Amino acid sequence: MQDQNQSKKYTVLSRLYSLCRERGDFSFDNNDVRTVCNEVGFSNLFDATKIDNSSGLPDVLRANDMFLVHLGRQGREATRHRFVKGITVGYHEFEDVPDEWEYHWRYRRSILNNINTSESNILSVGYNQRIIHDFLYEDITASPKVYGSNRTQIDLIYRIGSDNISANRVQIEIDLTLEYLNQITVFEAKNGMPSDFNVFQLFNPFHYYLQATSDVKEATVKCCYLLRDGDRLRLYLYSFGDPLDPSSIVLERNAQYTLVAR
Repeated sequence: MQDQNQSKKYTVLSRLYSLCRERGDFSFDNNDVRTVCNEVGFSNLFDATKIDNSSGLPDVLRANDMFLVHLGRQGREATRHRFVKGITVGYHEFEDVPDEWEYHWRYRRSILNNINTSESNILSVGYNQRIIHDFLYEDITASPKVYGSNRTQIDLIYRIGSDNISANRVQIEIDLTLEYLNQITVFEAKNGMPSDFNVFQLFNPFHYYLQATSDVKEATVKCCYLLRDGDRLRLYLYSFGDPLDPSSIVLERNAQYTLVAR
């Protein structure tokens, strides 16, 4: 069923792209998405335009080096989206973890460690076992302030190549935020080990906190991506050199922790 749904999602995206090409305008809205989803028989309207990694891009988008950005909405109008050029801007490959940053992490097994595979559970394991503390602060006794998952909206202005993008009331999801010694770290977590990720999963929350702390000169905002595959946890700490350019994403460090039960 999952493969069938994925195939239908590819078809929806391909038809939306063809529709935009016929119009001569690569912007579209959720009314277009709803119409195409009904034609294809894809029931999840809101998932149709959510592409977490580049493997979700259909062949026609890959061939034309196009991906999706979300433009949000104004007033009561339908949520808008746009195809833009530059897949390597929209998706960033996870860097290899150097051998010297691979650790075997001894821990006492918890009843709830593997109770589910949700993003919140992945983050809970990393936090409760002090892996996040070791990775971010090199101090397992550090006591950062914790802010749980959050869904909010943000206005954005940024650029992709020579294109200036203006977005209004874009909905964003933040899995976890930590604050410690004036450093704000926003988290995205996923199950499995995909080869890349949608940069806007980090860029949008980064901007949310950048705007929120604009009057706090000593505050810095970093982004951490956490992946879990069984007993392996990989963490990647990123920053953006230019807050107006998602392609300016830079890896500061990464590491892999393999859980070893006592």
